[in-house]
Amino acid sequence: MTPEPVPMVEAKKLVKHFPGVFAVKELSFSVGKGEIFGLAGPDGAGKTTVIRLLAGVMPPDSGTATIDGIDVVRDPELAKQHLSYMPQRFGLYEDLTVDENVRFYADIFEVPVALRDQRIGPLLTSFGMEPFRKRLAGQLSGGMKQKLGLVCALIHTPKILLLDEPTTGVDPVSRRDFWKILYGLRGEGVTILISTAYLEEAERCTRLALFHQGTMAYCDTPANLKAKMPGKLLNIASPEAREIQKRIQSLEGIAGALLMGDHVHVAVDDDQKRIPEITRALSEAGLPFEPVTVTEPTMEDLFLALLKKKETGS
Repeated sequence: MTPEPVPMVEAKKLVKHFPGVFAVKELSFSVGKGEIFGLAGPDGAGKTTVIRLLAGVMPPDSGTATIDGIDVVRDPELAKQHLSYMPQRFGLYEDLTVDENVRFYADIFEVPVALRDQRIGPLLTSFGMEPFRKRLAGQLSGGMKQKLGLVCALIHTPKILLLDEPTTGVDPVSRRDFWKILYGLRGEGVTILISTAYLEEAERCTRLALFHQGTMAYCDTPANLKAKMPGKLLNIASPEAREIQKRIQSLEGIAGALLMGDHVHVAVDDDQKRIPEITRALSEAGLPFEPVTVTEPTMEDLFLALLKKKETGS
């Protein structure tokens, strides 16, 4: 019988407490080779703490974390040889050029001199950074700085990449390019664990953990998580979307109403029954709106609906 492969990343009953708050509560999960595993949730959910615990930056109060089978708490230096950790504010030196930053990190990671040029050139080329080798890091755009940070993090060819909200504040085009790079790394067998507050971005992960108040509320593929969406989701388009959101909150069968620009996404128990009731209530209120339709849930819709379901136990 073939033995089960050892997880590349594994947490068992991790606990981390700060004064007045449990940042991480009894957290357990594992990540296989070549996965892009996402930690998604709002600010303060505990995502950054989890990444830091796995990177060996801080010790847990209890529980274990392993990287490629190595206990991070017992042997953090050995574990760090197998991973690369890119925090929210990666430590680039803005008064150094792109090339100088990469070579500095090659020194930190003790990459042999004979291998540096073999690694630096191809990495900069694949990330579209080759034309900017002589540019000061401080003169790069936000998206380019994140790409440079990723080049520096990959210079020692890690097996595991820990990324803490790497696309925060990055423009949509650069964010898309960043994800293309991550998919390329996954194709090379790199295991990626990424935290994000952008729920629509989280859908790009192969598997996703939804975090809330230090706990993992749900963990599955994005498709399987969407299948857990209770009831149906309705879409109401209106120039008075905010007023519509307020009006329908008290109607029967409404699980939640989320404002999405000039649309309102409404979670209901039964679309066949609730669409006529909502239409009647809004018409009687004299509010302008387009016909109410059933729509596919976004990850934000899903997160809010599943969280409410978990809290109510329904």
